Amino acid sequence: MNHPTKQRLLEVGLAMLLKHGYNDLGIQAVLEATATPKGSFYHHFKDKEDFALQVVDAYMEQVHAGLDQCLGDQSRTPVERVRYFFEMTEQKYREEGYMGCLLGGLGQELSGVSEVFRRKIEECFSQIASRIAVCLDTARGSGEIPADTDTSRMAGLLIDCWEGAALRSRLRGSAAPLNAMLNFYFRSAFSR
Repeated sequence: MNHPTKQRLLEVGLAMLLKHGYNDLGIQAVLEATATPKGSFYHHFKDKEDFALQVVDAYMEQVHAGLDQCLGDQSRTPVERVRYFFEMTEQKYREEGYMGCLLGGLGQELSGVSEVFRRKIEECFSQIASRIAVCLDTARGSGEIPADTDTSRMAGLLIDCWEGAALRSRLRGSAAPLNAMLNFYFRSAFSR
C-alpha cells in the first residue's frame, strides 16, 4: 500500500494532469494543493517525469479495477460487459467534468516529444485492448459474435474510437460524442 502522502500526491496529481496537462503542471502547485513539503515530494518521486509516470500507473490501477468489475460481471453477456466498461468510464468522465482520458491527453501532448511517455501510453492502451479482446474471445466462443471475428483488431479499434470520442467530449463538455460512438460501434460491429 502506498504511503498516505504519496497517495495524496498521486490523487491530486491525476486531477491536475487531467486539467492542466503535463507541460502546464507545476510541482509547486501540487505541493500547495496537498500541503506537502518539497522534501516529501522528492522522497517519493525522482522528478516531474517520474511523478507523472507514477500517476499513470495509479490511473491504470483504476482502469484495471473497472475492467475487473465490468468484464467479470457474469450477469451480462461478454459483449454487454465490454459496453458496460465504457458506460462506467463515461460516468467517471461526467463526474470529473468531461476532462477526458488521462492516457489520451498525455499521449496527445507528449508522444511526439517523449519516447518514454509514448511507449508508456501505448503500453497502457495495449493492456486495455488485450483485456477487452479476451472478453470478446469469450463472446466469439459462445456464438455471440461471428467465429471469424478478429477480436484483437476489434478491441483495438474500439479503444481508438473511444479516445477520439473522449477528446470530442472534452471539447464539448458533453457525453454526446461518447454515447454516439458507443451506439454506432456496438450497432455496427455486432450486428449480424
